[in-house]
Amino acid sequence: MSQSDERLFSMLMYVLSFFTAIIGPLIIWLMKREDSEFVDFHGKQYFNFFISYTIYGIVASISLIILIGLLLVPVVGIMYVVFTIIAAVKAYNGEQYKIPLVIQFFK
Repeated sequence: MSQSDERLFSMLMYVLSFFTAIIGPLIIWLMKREDSEFVDFHGKQYFNFFISYTIYGIVASISLIILIGLLLVPVVGIMYVVFTIIAAVKAYNGEQYKIPLVIQFFK
């Protein structure tokens, strides 16, 4: 796989996540992870990111009971969007970007 294809597929995982949270990135990752370490790295990063921020979103939603969630829920949502865009740009630029505050489930 050429370097430009690696960068494109890695970026597409993040971009498709806006439309299909799991299915689009999962299909690309499963199809291309054997062909490219770069795509495999970004696939693992995306799923670590997705799982981590899902956990953060659930905790923030539960904290609505004590009203602190009124601040946490929008912050987690904004961070999810911003870090997805940053990761897509970094992937397209050929950088191995680790998203902040992500729990490493897949290594």
